[in-house]
Amino acid sequence: MTKTTISRDMAAYCFDTLQARLDGRHAPAAPPSIPTGTKFPLFVTWKKGAHHNLRGCIGTFSNMKLAEGLAEYALTAALHDSRFEPIAARELPQLHCGVSLLVHFEPAADYLDWQIGIHGIRIHFTDPTTGGRRDAVFLPEVALEQEWNHVETLDHLLRKAGYRNDITEALRRSVTVTRFQSEKVVMSFQEWQKEYHGRV
Repeated sequence: MTKTTISRDMAAYCFDTLQARLDGRHAPAAPPSIPTGTKFPLFVTWKKGAHHNLRGCIGTFSNMKLAEGLAEYALTAALHDSRFEPIAARELPQLHCGVSLLVHFEPAADYLDWQIGIHGIRIHFTDPTTGGRRDAVFLPEVALEQEWNHVETLDHLLRKAGYRNDITEALRRSVTVTRFQSEKVVMSFQEWQKEYHGRV
């Protein structure tokens, strides 16, 4: 993927889609600037307020057509992230939308084999207490924003995956890590209003 694939139009389209749903209107068509045949794994992130508190973040590691994926995950992240209440219309003016297109997937040698601020990581592991398989993901910006080191990042990711028992070095070493990078664009509600509102 080149740097030109990601565009502000993608975040604007997420705002278009969310506002239409909250207003009870039909979903808008994607702008022609979004490539129709291009497919990527993607995530949509909603944050709120001056401190950019997380309000919802969901995506897919499957290759999806961009227009379809953006529309689907704009709503899923806003309304169906089980960690949060659905976003309400009154919150729109406080929102920031982030779109991440995921690229360069590769296996990491171990949980230390990735760069903070460059890579996101997806983990898979067997829960030693239940024998069940668990997985979770952090996008590339998470560790940097939270000022976590590699161990802290992995431990938070183990908790995100639902593991509640003691975290040992043996458990950390048992985790399968896939590292990846992303191209990302972020837009505030005010930027969307100024640059895009009224086009649909």
